[in-house]
Amino acid sequence: MGVCEVVELTRDYGRGRGVFDVSFSITGGEVFGFLGPNGAGKTTTIRHLMGFLKPEKGRCSMLGKDCWKYRAEIQKNVGYIPGEMVFFDDMTGMEFLNFMATYRNTKSNSRAKELIYRFELDARSKIKKMSKGTKQKVGIVAAFMHDPQVLILDEPTSGLDPLMQSRFIELVTEEKARGKTILMSSHIFEEVERTCDRVAIIKNGKLVATDNVNALKAAQEKKYIVTLESEEAAAAFAAEGLRVSDITGTQVTVIVQSNLGELVSVMNRYPVTDLTVPNQSLEEIFMQYFGGDRE
Repeated sequence: MGVCEVVELTRDYGRGRGVFDVSFSITGGEVFGFLGPNGAGKTTTIRHLMGFLKPEKGRCSMLGKDCWKYRAEIQKNVGYIPGEMVFFDDMTGMEFLNFMATYRNTKSNSRAKELIYRFELDARSKIKKMSKGTKQKVGIVAAFMHDPQVLILDEPTSGLDPLMQSRFIELVTEEKARGKTILMSSHIFEEVERTCDRVAIIKNGKLVATDNVNALKAAQEKKYIVTLESEEAAAAFAAEGLRVSDITGTQVTVIVQSNLGELVSVMNRYPVTDLTVPNQSLEEIFMQYFGGDRE
């Protein structure tokens, strides 16, 4: 039995909205990516795992316990970052963290102090005056500070700057090495690529694929923008038989999936002055995975 299990979970909100017969299992010490476009059913599934919703059909369990029947215990002991942060706005960040520590009966605040330092969080301010990124940091500290064995993270780096996103990835990698079981919903491919062992992709409330992260990477098409020293060289480069999506002046945009060696070979024969790789969103990767079908 997995640490987290979802078996034929269904909740129908009508008009095709909800989740339908969703099943997956997460083993101990695994980081499991839960991916999909907005509105696909990720948060609904996570809310069932946290015991906020009762399944209409199917079941969810965590550490061998039914998520609905034992929801109070699960909510107290699991580390959870919701997709939408809700706080007691009149509290300061530290007052909220102390409240959570009391609720969980956490004896030591050393872990909280370590995380506050790590994410450069000023916890003295009133939460209602904090930026979205600062509130996200409060949520991260609250989720990790009691050293839970299981973490459920719904878009955990929303609002964070790139430096803090990188530090969060480092934290997840460390927790994974310590044997923690983590489910993470994310729209940032780097987070998934660097942290997850397996990924499940949900679309229109139905699970359409469960693969190891290497399979997702293999399906990814990458764009390379090759800059040449003249427009004539760019035109000749684009005529070499590579998959070219755009030519603008001296720049040629090439799409590569598994033929990187072919691109390198062609580049070696031309006066290349620059090579850039634009960041690719998970939405673009989903579209590649689904073959361009949005419905």
